[in-house]
Order: sequence, then C-alpha cells, then structure tokens
Amino acid sequence: MANEHLFIFGPGYTAGYIGQRALSEGWTVSASYRDDTKVDGLRKAGYNAVALEPEALKSALSDATHILTSVAPGPGGDPVLPFLKSCAGQLNNLKWCGYLSSTNVYGDHGGAWVDEGTPASPNLDRGIRRVEAENNWLALAESLGVPLHIFRLAGIYGPGRNAVRTMLDGRGKRIYKEGQLFSRIHVADIEETVWRAMNADLSSRVFNLADDAPAAPQDIIEIAAKRLGMEVPPLIPLADADLSPMARSFYAESKRVRNMRIKEELGITLKYPTFESALEDLVAFETKT
Repeated sequence: MANEHLFIFGPGYTAGYIGQRALSEGWTVSASYRDDTKVDGLRKAGYNAVALEPEALKSALSDATHILTSVAPGPGGDPVLPFLKSCAGQLNNLKWCGYLSSTNVYGDHGGAWVDEGTPASPNLDRGIRRVEAENNWLALAESLGVPLHIFRLAGIYGPGRNAVRTMLDGRGKRIYKEGQLFSRIHVADIEETVWRAMNADLSSRVFNLADDAPAAPQDIIEIAAKRLGMEVPPLIPLADADLSPMARSFYAESKRVRNMRIKEELGITLKYPTFESALEDLVAFETKT
C-alpha cells in the first residue's frame, strides 16, 4: 500500500480525518488549497499542499491513485470538476474517486425512512446542486474508467462539533418542530467507512452514512445538558426561534436514513451507533484541560 496516493480536494473537518487515516496507513496524501495561509497547516498535517490551479494540479495528480472531494457545489456548479477535466490526461494512475455528498438530496419525507434506492428529490437549492454534482462526478468517473463512491452524509458530529460543545459554549437551544427528525453520523464512522470503500473492489455506487438512531434535535441537546449537569434549555417553537436562514432551512426536511448498505457491502460495525453511545467520549474530549 506504500505507493498509494490520496489527493483530497477540500481537506476540511471530515476529509481531514480520512487524510490522517491514509497517512497512518503509509499512504502519500496531497491536499488542495486556494488560500496561501492554509499551506503551513496542510504541511504540518503531513500533506503535500497543492495550489488549486491547473499546472500545479497536473503535476500533483499524475501519480494520484485515489481522489476524494468534500467541496460543496455552488450556484455555478462543482468548482473542482473543471480542474479535473483539464487534468484528465494526467490521471493515468487513478483507481478510485470518492465524493462526500449529503442526505439532503433525498428532500423531505415527513420523517419516513429513505435508503440508497430512494429517488433523489431535493427541495432545497443546495440539495438540487448536490444531485447535479453527483451526476457530473459519475460521468467523469465513467469517462476515466474508475469507480465513484458517493457518500451521502447525515448530520456530521464529532470532537469539537457536537451538542456537548454547544452546551459548554452557551449556545444550546431546544428548537421544536412537530415530527422533526434528523439522522446523524460520527466523523470516526465516516472515516472508517470511506477508508474501507477506498480499499474495496466495488463498482460505482452510493452509500448512506448515518447512525442507527434518528432523533429529534431538541432531544440531543437535552441529553447533552443532563449529562453535563446543566439546566436543560426550554423548548422554543420553530416559528419563534432566532435562526439564520441556513439553520432554519434544515427544518424544511425530515427523514430517517437507513445505513444497511455500508454494513452489508463494507462490513461496517458502527463505533457510535447512537448519539448516546458517543456521549462519554464527547464529554471527555470537550472537558479535558
């Protein structure tokens, strides 16, 4: 495995865990940047820092065996695809592409279950853009003759980004909407799932990444508050909540996300099948001195 080379577009919170896993397994890892101030941080993390411009990418991608992108599409489409298409002639060693997507592609299902066979029917602009990006990445992968694994991520949480941290920071709110349910996934389980997919001999497919216990958002805050011995925030009806347009938009969709495919095809046993199962680890991390 020592000759494997993972190139990450968008080495942020989630992709960073996957990059560190690859490094720990002896892989070479490169990561893109737009802002020069990011270079030192990427290098300290052990990555080859590569400017997001054609000539630098052509050189860096020439021996890449795996490409992972976590870059969200904007109003103008996926910003990575034009670069990759211009570098297609240099991707001679490529074996695999991965795309970190979102469960928002399923749209609203009124709390009902969805799985990978559920047709995409997004009702938010960012979900519509995700579907288009998924399809464009699939077309590119097919043209390159490599598999594309699309990972549709539920609400991501983990160290530094979770309800325990929210309560400790004084930002805990229990916002209520009748019947509202969200699925979640711990970043450690994303790391393990993507790593297994990268090393599996599987054709292009979609994987839902969600835990076993969809829950109402106000319940997660309550669990965190009680574990910390803090006062449970009062319930606030969604109509009365002071939320940004982006935060409010998450309440426009409610669904439960099935995760059987990662278990059946990748042999995944979730480290954190529920938020409660992660609670002690989250508290230990967030309260360490």
